[in-house]
Amino acid sequence: MANNRFVEVYSQGTLNVTKIIVDTETGVNYLLGSHDKRTGTGLTVLVDPDGKPVVTPMN
Repeated sequence: MANNRFVEVYSQGTLNVTKIIVDTETGVNYLLGSHDKRTGTGLTVLVDPDGKPVVTPMN
């Protein structure tokens, strides 16, 4: 199993955190959001305007 299946490509904030994570096997982008570390975190597929998953081409 690869060590780097998921890589963080964008991060913003320290308390209210927003990150974009890419699955290196499929190229699918995920959005991770956290209000603060005490109240929980959410993760969802990042979609384009047509509702299709954002996919980063993997070489």
